[in-house]
Amino acid sequence: MTVPNHIIYMDHAGTTPMDPRVAETMLPYFTSLFGNPSSIHTVGQEAKKALDESREKVARVLGCRSNEVVFTSGGTESDNAALKGVAEALKHTGNHIITSVIEHHAILHTCQYLENQGFEVTYLPVDKHGQVSPQKVQDAITSRTILVSVMLANNEIGAIQPIPEIARAVKERAQQLERTVVVHTDAVQAPGLLDINVRRLGVDLLSLSAHKFHGPKGVGILFIRRGTPWLPQQLGGGQERERRSGTENIPGIVGAAHALELAEEERPQTAAHCARLRDRIIQGMQASIPHAYLNGHPIQRLPNNVNFSFENVEGEPILLGLDMKGICASSGSACSSGSLEPSHVLLALGQSADLARGSLRLTLGRNNTDDEVDRLLSVLPDLVHRLREMPSLTTTGT
Repeated sequence: MTVPNHIIYMDHAGTTPMDPRVAETMLPYFTSLFGNPSSIHTVGQEAKKALDESREKVARVLGCRSNEVVFTSGGTESDNAALKGVAEALKHTGNHIITSVIEHHAILHTCQYLENQGFEVTYLPVDKHGQVSPQKVQDAITSRTILVSVMLANNEIGAIQPIPEIARAVKERAQQLERTVVVHTDAVQAPGLLDINVRRLGVDLLSLSAHKFHGPKGVGILFIRRGTPWLPQQLGGGQERERRSGTENIPGIVGAAHALELAEEERPQTAAHCARLRDRIIQGMQASIPHAYLNGHPIQRLPNNVNFSFENVEGEPILLGLDMKGICASSGSACSSGSLEPSHVLLALGQSADLARGSLRLTLGRNNTDDEVDRLLSVLPDLVHRLREMPSLTTTGT
């Protein structure tokens, strides 16, 4: 789980290096244990055993039944399937969906798709720290509401949402209206950093992506609480208890389950380590870079997330300058890093487009060190200063 010695990797929200322990667990399922779990012969049943054991591992971490766990191709599929599956199952009872303006595009674009199918979507605003009010969620519920989807922690600014309180508010209002309102959360950024027990969160559906917690790419997890109205979105041979057809990716599933298990076991140490380094970076940047603004909640934020906006400088040259110094960072979601548009998340906080374009996201992992933080803090202030002195690279300011 290492990167080249000269590289400082601070983009763990984008993806994480696979844990060698996870890779080792996966290897036999590429070679000797290659069976199709739907086959009844011995080779197939060995694969089925691995599939069942992996499902049980995930269920233990999530605090749910193993038959409530569905394996997918990633967080995007899990988000799509969650929203579309509920919308189609409950369209005869209502057509109203509630979400927030700062969700990942896997949620926002799915909501836009559903709007084109005749559903109505309320996009709730956030406060200046990027948090959603449980009261506003409850107030937005109508006699036509069928689904609420609010992410557990934001992938750009790290703001943690009060999901247990939101879930309680939704269920309370749904009971008053004598109707079913399903609660989903995109928890892709949370494993290894936050509690993802679905009972304590109070959610009906939850999405995860293995490559965000040192597992393989191309594998996701969708928790679907038993009894939740939901229709499958991928049809075929009826795998995953007819909830997600297609031959299961056994190596990936084995890796995802082991990675999630390790992430949860090591969560206290990882979260504490990352939070300490995070706070060092925040304090160092605030002390050394004028007109730098911390984005997200100062306390209720992911332990590994630092997000700043800088006046009179754009994010892209900052990233390129850091990369030339061997430091990997980002300006927001990896899924939209090629876009020249300002972050929809930062705009939702009330920032101007110019300031939002001058953002930097640093997301830490368990292998980052104090020496790496020292290196970052020795490079970044001078880089920002030099870029501000170059008129061709500046924005118009704020």
